[in-house]
Amino acid sequence: MIRMLVLRYAALLALVVWVGGLVALGAIAAPAIFDVLAARQIADARVVSGAVFGEILRRFTLLSYAAGALILLTLVARRILGPRPHRFAWRFGIAAFMIAVSAYGGMVVASRIETLRASIGVSPSSLPQGDARRVEFGRLHGLSTALLLVPLLGGLALILWEIKE
Repeated sequence: MIRMLVLRYAALLALVVWVGGLVALGAIAAPAIFDVLAARQIADARVVSGAVFGEILRRFTLLSYAAGALILLTLVARRILGPRPHRFAWRFGIAAFMIAVSAYGGMVVASRIETLRASIGVSPSSLPQGDARRVEFGRLHGLSTALLLVPLLGGLALILWEIKE
């Protein structure tokens, strides 16, 4: 009984850190970084803001990998030790998908954004509207943001399953 409680607690804690971190980064950290640096009229404030937030997001992505691994590990341990978690296959699949999407966003999309940002050298928003680099940056930024919704929504579903069980 106590083992199951510890395993469920660890999984729930990992989910709360992952989901809560995503909300805090998107709703608090990113806007604050861009607003503060712009208000202080720092040269290339948007470039610096993007670099700072990009590094924060890179570090958080590493934390999300650990959280995802812990979620999968606790699900498997609970299945082995019994009783099997309700809707085990669905939960495992959602957690694995969350990790895969995070890895794609963190490794593939983020590296493309960083390469493009380095090649531009200025804030992409300072480029003319039709500039191919600005358009590509906007596309990649939008994709990155959309990809962050997958672990957010998946995590909320997994939290719901945990509290209902």
